[in-house]
Amino acid sequence: MGTDVARILDEHFADPNASPKLLADRFHGLYIPIHHNDNIAAAARRAGESRSREAGRWLVRHGTDTDPVTIGLALLAEVGTADDIPLIQTIGLLSLTFGPLAAHALERLPDGATALIWLAERVTGWGRVYVVESLCRLTDEHPAVRPWLLRRAADGDFLNAYFAGRVAHVARLHEAVADFGNDAELFDQATLILHTMTYSEGMGETLRHYPHSAPVLEAYVRHLERVEPAARHYFVAATIAHYLTKEKPERPEFELRWQQIRASCLALLDRHDWCDTARHGLAAEDARLTWLADSVAAELELRAFLDDRPEPEA
Repeated sequence: MGTDVARILDEHFADPNASPKLLADRFHGLYIPIHHNDNIAAAARRAGESRSREAGRWLVRHGTDTDPVTIGLALLAEVGTADDIPLIQTIGLLSLTFGPLAAHALERLPDGATALIWLAERVTGWGRVYVVESLCRLTDEHPAVRPWLLRRAADGDFLNAYFAGRVAHVARLHEAVADFGNDAELFDQATLILHTMTYSEGMGETLRHYPHSAPVLEAYVRHLERVEPAARHYFVAATIAHYLTKEKPERPEFELRWQQIRASCLALLDRHDWCDTARHGLAAEDARLTWLADSVAAELELRAFLDDRPEPEA
């Protein structure tokens, strides 16, 4: 893979007078990898940094379709300098196609973490996956990465499942839980990460495999008991309770703690104020509450959705 592209690059760079413009139309009909490719990277290095960089910059700036721009970005991913960061960030905003190579290029540059955080704040979907995965590899190299991952990595998109578990590990979420009460942004992000890990089977690490699941979930529920009820918190607490009903932790010593966490979630959801919040959300046709009512309310015996349940004693 990438051998045809590498051959064209070698042919082009063999002529010391060949203009980068001549490359623009050479890649039609070829498979162009959008991720780092060893063959293309080797061709960039064989040409020398100066010529590869010149060609990469020209193709990214002037390419008129995705193929030459992708090749230009692949060249810059190997030989780009800090001067190329604005160009790489700009093309990286078209992250579905150019996100993987933009993230790879920025990751290897000095202070690339700052540039990656800038890009991560502006991309979604697959682009966010690529950029966050790069940031996860830089937590030990830049002091700004871990705080950003703890507070901003997940945006609620389904594809967050590819990196949520990784973020929990490298950002050391289990060490940060003591700050839940003083850091609303941290708690909101933990809520997203924990919820995402309930459905990430086959994409990323799930709560079942997460080695710190019990202490993090315990801290989460303790703090949840102190916050104002909200539809989003009701939804996540119910989703976690349902997950803990269906799954068992990989670490057997966590089984009893999981059962206690589940019981705490359900006790919270049974409170009058939380029931009222859920009912208001359902009346407002909140899709999250509608799903709970239709899918798990009976199994979990969620009083908010079951009119025949008595009110709990004061």
